[in-house]
Amino acid sequence: MSQEDGSIRYWPLTDVGRVRAANEDSFLVDPKLQLYVVADGMGGHAAGEVASSLAVHAFRDTIDGEQESLARFDGVIDGAGRKEVLRLMELGVQNACTAVYEEAQRDPGKRGMGTTLVALMILGSRGFIAHVGDSRIYVVRGDSVHQLTQDHSLINELLKRGRLKPDQIAKLNMKNAVTRAVGVYESVEADTLDFDVLAGDRFLLCSDGLTEYAEDNDIQRVFRELPEDDVAQAFIDHANEAGGKDNITALVVKVPDTAKGLDRLASEVNLKLETLHKMPLFRHLTYQELVRVLNIIDVRDYKPGDVVMAAGVEGAEMFIVLTGGVRVHSGETDLVHLGPGQHVGEMALVDKSPRSASISATEPSKLMVMRRREFFDLVRKDHDVAVKLLWSFLGVLTQRLRDTSRELGDAREQIALLVTDEVLDEGDIEEL
Repeated sequence: MSQEDGSIRYWPLTDVGRVRAANEDSFLVDPKLQLYVVADGMGGHAAGEVASSLAVHAFRDTIDGEQESLARFDGVIDGAGRKEVLRLMELGVQNACTAVYEEAQRDPGKRGMGTTLVALMILGSRGFIAHVGDSRIYVVRGDSVHQLTQDHSLINELLKRGRLKPDQIAKLNMKNAVTRAVGVYESVEADTLDFDVLAGDRFLLCSDGLTEYAEDNDIQRVFRELPEDDVAQAFIDHANEAGGKDNITALVVKVPDTAKGLDRLASEVNLKLETLHKMPLFRHLTYQELVRVLNIIDVRDYKPGDVVMAAGVEGAEMFIVLTGGVRVHSGETDLVHLGPGQHVGEMALVDKSPRSASISATEPSKLMVMRRREFFDLVRKDHDVAVKLLWSFLGVLTQRLRDTSRELGDAREQIALLVTDEVLDEGDIEEL
C-alpha cells in the first residue's frame, strides 16, 4: 500500500518466505521524522523476531527524542550539523543494541539473540544512514543503482582480503554469517554515511532474504520496468520464486521529482561524482566510498585572472578542475593548462612544502578543493578507503616520477645535440 509523507512516498512489505516458520524481519516507518528502518533478527525460538522489533523501535525512540534539535536542520545543514546528526544515528544504534542485549540477559531463552539494522533518515536535501550487519540500502538514481552500505559479513570480509573470489561464493555453507550484529554484545560499531538526496531518488532498504537472489541488474530492471508501488511486491515475488529460503523485506522510498527534472544540485552532484570516478586517484573507490570523499570536498568559484594558489606559499589543499580551466605558471611563463577532471597540488595532502608554481583561472571556473586535514581524517577512520587512496596516490606519484625522468632524458638529448651543433659550427668556422 502506498503511503505519503508530505511529498515523500514509501511502500514497505515483508514476507516469511517459503522455508522459515516465522518472520524475524521488522521494518518501521515514521512519517514525521522521515525515518525508514529495516532489521533482520536472529536467535531462534522467536528471539530473532523480538530482537528486530526491539531494535527498530529503540532506534526510532532515540531519533524521536531529538525532534526539537532536528527541526533546526530544516534548511541547509553545514558540516557541524551533519556530524551532529550522524552522532545521533550512532546513538540510535547503540540504544537499540542496549535494548536487545538487556532483554537477552533478562530471558535466558533469548541469550545471544541479535539483529541487523539499516536506517535512512531524510532531512531536506540530505540523507543520513546508520548500518550494522548485512541488510542493505540502495539508491536508484536515474538508470543507475548504487549500494550505499557495505555488508558486515564473513563473505564480504573474505572478498575484501582477496581470500575469496565472487565465483566461489555459491560453494560456501556460511553465506549468512555476519561479523557485526545489534544486541549480541553490549555495544556494536555502526557505519554511518551522509549524502546529497536528489529529486527523483528512489531508495530500497532490504534484508538479505532479497539480496541473496537479487543482483544490481535485477534491481535496476525492476525499478525501470515497474511503477514504484509495485516494486516491493515484485522483489518479494522474485525472491520466493528463486527459493525463498529466508524472510524477505523490501521498503521502497521515493523522493519526488521536481518540475524541472534534474535540478542544479543534482547536476552538480553528478558532475562531481563523475569527475572523481575518472581520476586515477579515486578510480578504485566504490560509489559509497566516493560519497565519503565528496563529503570532505568544497567547491569554489573563480573568475578569470583570480589566483588559486601562489608560488612560495605553504600548501594544504589539492585542486580539481570541475568546470572551466586554469594555468599553472612561474611568473608570467605558463607551464601547463588544466581543464575539467585534471588536478594539481596533490603533494600538499602529504607534504607542507611551499608551492613551486602559481595557479590562476583562465576563465570562469569551479574547482573542487580537498584539504590535508580532512584527507587525513578520512584515511584514519576508513581502513578500506585508506588502502585504496594511498595505493592510488603511490601510483600517481610513480607515474609523475616516470614522466619527469623521461622529460629530463629528452632535455639531456636536446642539450647534447645543441652542444654537438655548436662544436661543428666552430670547427667549420676555423676551416674557413
